[in-house]
Amino acid sequence: MLNWSVQTLFFFSLSFLAVRADGEVNNTQAAAAKQIRAWQDQYNNYIFEALANRTSGCTYDKLQYRREWSSLSPKQRSAYTTAVECLQSKPNLISNIRVPGARTRFDDVVATHIFQSPYIHFSGIFLHWHRYYTYLYDKLLRTECGYTGPQPYWDWTLTYADPLASKIFSGTADSMGSNGIYIPNRNGTFTTAFGRLRTIPAATGGGCVTSGPFQNYTVNLGPASYEPRVGSGTGLDYNPRCLKRDVSLEFSHNLKPSDVVALIGSNAALEAFSGFFETREGLHASGHFTIGGDPGNDGFVSAGDPIFYLHHGQVDRLWTIWQALGGGRFGEVFGTSTAFNRPPSPNVTLDYELQYEVLSEPVTMRSVDSTIDGPFCYIYI
Repeated sequence: MLNWSVQTLFFFSLSFLAVRADGEVNNTQAAAAKQIRAWQDQYNNYIFEALANRTSGCTYDKLQYRREWSSLSPKQRSAYTTAVECLQSKPNLISNIRVPGARTRFDDVVATHIFQSPYIHFSGIFLHWHRYYTYLYDKLLRTECGYTGPQPYWDWTLTYADPLASKIFSGTADSMGSNGIYIPNRNGTFTTAFGRLRTIPAATGGGCVTSGPFQNYTVNLGPASYEPRVGSGTGLDYNPRCLKRDVSLEFSHNLKPSDVVALIGSNAALEAFSGFFETREGLHASGHFTIGGDPGNDGFVSAGDPIFYLHHGQVDRLWTIWQALGGGRFGEVFGTSTAFNRPPSPNVTLDYELQYEVLSEPVTMRSVDSTIDGPFCYIYI
């Protein structure tokens, strides 16, 4: 047996190594965060230079600034969630013959994502489609619910080590609501979206959101990719229930600054960049599974959780930063318009038309390629 002094030295050595390891991790993430800030500055300069001589279209005076959720004031955050709750109270426009479960304008947005999911994931239109979708959601909040503040995004790299410590999940009046109430001894969620079978491990919640905004929000649509499904099993039937979340520390650790640096710095072509984003443990999936719960774990119905739009704001932000590198990476397309090209579909072009059901007329890939052209005039700061 070790004597006391040797034991003490042994455990001190282990503690030192642990501290050293933590320090190395912290240094790595600090360096990665610094690199992201440098790319962000480069992106901002690119946008400002592009607008310098413009006298029509998107100009300085029309530019909207999208901001990270935690940088908004409590008043701004509350104004945003109030507008979302307004959208959740307005009657749907989509036909109940087509979507039996729709009851609200918010459901119109969710149903659009359900209909388009077989085309807008693991395909050449993933980034373009979601850019315009997030814009349409922002537009609804402004035109139908009077929202005038910034469209927020969720920079998960800021709180990847503990997302429950963020202003997103705090459950206060100026948050996006709480985590779900903790339910112990649960099995994981077995999902079948896009033909990819996987089990999402149970995490820190699992039950209903019980505090802050959306504790009284009724999720009407889904599930579509896990049990228990209802009706046709498409996720379009009426299935009223509470909003559930299951914040995952396992998946949030895939959202580190170094993971973002690997995404942006190692993929010079759009196909590689988009593909890296959508890998099994990539930033896109990990953001959704960090939120977790019902409908967060459902690849078709995940838009039913209002945090979806902040998550996809971050997805779009990273794409805009990537686009500004290399002298401007615009006009690039790849692949087809079906997930994993099943069923096979023609290669997309810049003239390919993206579909948005009752939210909008179709728009071309070309028209949504830049955030300061076409219908857009916004920048991430």
